[in-house]
Amino acid sequence: MTNTYSTAAIRTAGGHRNGQLPAQLDGLRLPAISAPMFLTSNPDLVVEVCRSGLVGTFPALNLRTTEALDEWLSEIKERLGRYESAAPYGINLIVNKSNDRLEADLDMVVKHKVPLVITSLGAASSVVDAVHSYGGLVFHDVINLRHAQKAAEVGVDGIIAVCAGAGGHGGLLNPFALIPEIRAFFDGVIILSGSISTGAQIAAAEVMGADLAYLGTRFIATQEAMASQDNKDMILQSAASDIMYTPKISGVNANFLRPSIEAAGVDPDKLADVEDFQPAEQKKQAWKDIWSAGQGVGSIHDIPTAAELCERLIEEYDAALLAATKKRARR
Repeated sequence: MTNTYSTAAIRTAGGHRNGQLPAQLDGLRLPAISAPMFLTSNPDLVVEVCRSGLVGTFPALNLRTTEALDEWLSEIKERLGRYESAAPYGINLIVNKSNDRLEADLDMVVKHKVPLVITSLGAASSVVDAVHSYGGLVFHDVINLRHAQKAAEVGVDGIIAVCAGAGGHGGLLNPFALIPEIRAFFDGVIILSGSISTGAQIAAAEVMGADLAYLGTRFIATQEAMASQDNKDMILQSAASDIMYTPKISGVNANFLRPSIEAAGVDPDKLADVEDFQPAEQKKQAWKDIWSAGQGVGSIHDIPTAAELCERLIEEYDAALLAATKKRARR
């Protein structure tokens, strides 16, 4: 394994504590997080990402019960304990009245002292306090400045700027606009999400002022991910033009693979006329057959193991920094 990344000059440009991440994230080989993906992230993916030196995460709601969540957390901790230099792992909690498991799942997070908690659909000081009680970190995802300000007010350690082109519930803002606006009032960790599929793009995220990059869609197309083979193949066959941004499927604006909507028996061009979207009767629940992805699908061309992908991202990142240094030296 290579040494942990060293990008002091670039990191300083980000403005976060002189370019230093919190101590809990010391030792990362790459400033990147594999995002928690519904019905896709699992212990195998998390462990392989973490042992490769990136942060691996998963959503608590990938499990049907809190008892099953307890089992996953125990498994991840046990497996990661076999490696001396594994990166920390994280879990996503939906902080919303619709999630009646939040309190029980949060108790389980505290029991296992999960290093990183990613909150969505609501920033709550009670969650932040509970995670801080054992020394954990809380990152919160936002799509606009107002949500970022609310997250900062409750004391989160990091803000995930979910920008235009991100898979799932992405926003519409350009990162060149949102990142500086967040940095103007927030001295914590800023994480950039949206169409990031390569190591060079991770380096670019740092240059523009983010501390970490957030990759989702790229990790769907890995061998460990729980996504179906058809889902993974569709990602390989798709381009940015195949991504559709609509609230008609999940009730909240999100990016989806247009071909998967068509496969469910619905005309994507007529979604605006659909009152309550449901896939064709012969299909199962919408979230299993209508697949989310970001506009970065056009940069994804294979389905490697998670470890192989992480090594590639590290190599691409290092090459991008070296190329930038050489270009700078010529000027």
